[in-house]
Amino acid sequence: MTAYDPDNIFGKLLRGEIPAARVYEDDDTLAFMDIMPRADGHLLVIPKTPCRNVLDASPEQLAAVMQTVQKLSHAVVKAFSADGVTLQQFNEAAGGQEVFHLHFHVLPRHDGDRLRPPGQMAEREVIEAQASRIRAALAE
Repeated sequence: MTAYDPDNIFGKLLRGEIPAARVYEDDDTLAFMDIMPRADGHLLVIPKTPCRNVLDASPEQLAAVMQTVQKLSHAVVKAFSADGVTLQQFNEAAGGQEVFHLHFHVLPRHDGDRLRPPGQMAEREVIEAQASRIRAALAE
């Protein structure tokens, strides 16, 4: 397995080198909106410490990320009146991973809906409005 590259896009995001619509942050994790959302409210949860994916993450990193994934899952269900939530997580290129920093996708879902195709950029205003809804749900 290849070593962790600190210049990956999420490493840059953590250092503030690129912008993100942040919705939640604690000592160990960060949650922010996906810029190519496959559903309204699609966000990502990452650890703040370096790790490539589940295959090299420590138990502590995984525990911290999963606590945040659960917290944000409840928030997106509330914010979007969703019927459920889809979690996605990919490991290494053969497993579908494109950004080599551990991350979980959290997607609110409604009965009968379909995910949008991957790779379609959303408008910043739409992403920010959805982030505001999630932040409000977290604050309640």
